[in-house]
Amino acid sequence: MRTVRVNLGQRSYSVIIGNGVYLRLGELVADRARSHRVLLVSNPTVFALYGDGVVNSLQEAGLKVVTGLVPDGEEYKTLEQAQKLIDLAVENRFDRHAMVVALGGGVIGDLAGFVAAIYQRGIDFVQLPTTLLAHVDSSIGGKVAVNHPRAKNMIGAFYQPKIVIIDPAVLATLPPREFKNGMAEVVKYGIILDEGFFTWLEEELEPIIQREETIIAEAIYHSCSLKARVVEEDETEQGKRALLNLGHTFGHAVETLTGYQQYRHGEAVAMGIITACYLAESQGMMNTGEAQRVRELQQALGLPIQLPRLQPELIMQTMHQDKKMLAGRLRLVLPQGIGRAVIRDDIDDGAVLAAINRAMV
Repeated sequence: MRTVRVNLGQRSYSVIIGNGVYLRLGELVADRARSHRVLLVSNPTVFALYGDGVVNSLQEAGLKVVTGLVPDGEEYKTLEQAQKLIDLAVENRFDRHAMVVALGGGVIGDLAGFVAAIYQRGIDFVQLPTTLLAHVDSSIGGKVAVNHPRAKNMIGAFYQPKIVIIDPAVLATLPPREFKNGMAEVVKYGIILDEGFFTWLEEELEPIIQREETIIAEAIYHSCSLKARVVEEDETEQGKRALLNLGHTFGHAVETLTGYQQYRHGEAVAMGIITACYLAESQGMMNTGEAQRVRELQQALGLPIQLPRLQPELIMQTMHQDKKMLAGRLRLVLPQGIGRAVIRDDIDDGAVLAAINRAMV
């Protein structure tokens, strides 16, 4: 078992990583629980696999569990579903000392955390992610939100969990598409923060594709460590943390325009990363060889390297509705080679549109 600490003063917490650790949930949260009431939020697919073990672990620790199941899919990360979970908490007379446990991928973690953030002005919550994407990204850092029909994650807060429990063993049941989905975020860390990590991913490509346990565990640990350091430096995304959004402004537009149903988040981010590389290349920030390395690694991992055939102007219009806009200008994360990135808000829309068009070829 390995631990990554996220140091945020009174809001500090641990990310515990280890095979089989989800079955120890009860003992790990019992001393953090301020009451015996727990709202367990999951979806039917994940709950069928791990729900009994989690519920039994919590009950053995003396906690009373109420379960709220949300349909599977990004299209259900909505205010309507949040309202249903809040109704469940009210019906069961949850007070402000109760705890929310999120058992699932990024959708469940974001939604459950959002409910925890707003219920009675904030109650404790725990992240128990079950997808690779949630392991390495969404479970850490306290970004919680629901989607608006016109923009992803438009309604949300920064609200840190009390603990994050990551069990790499649960990835054995993860469908291939979801595993690839998570690898997009792993690759992102190498591009923006750590060239050595990116090179390691290239060198360990075959073991990664085969999901070799020790290699995947190392990728998770290193990704979590990188994200923790960024969150410590910039918890509410006033500066460096925005680098973690590489590919996201393009990707969120694709997700929004396709109704949050056609592409997984990581797939959309992968498309966005390629588009950002094309834009960086056009601005003289990234050379052709480095951009090619990114394309080749993503393609080898089974990630998309082209945008869908949407109207480029419509993608631009949707990007301008993104919450990361500043004073009417797009704020884009662009790589400066591999291992470094910068935030730019001075890129001409024409150059952005040209990169979008190139990414569709």
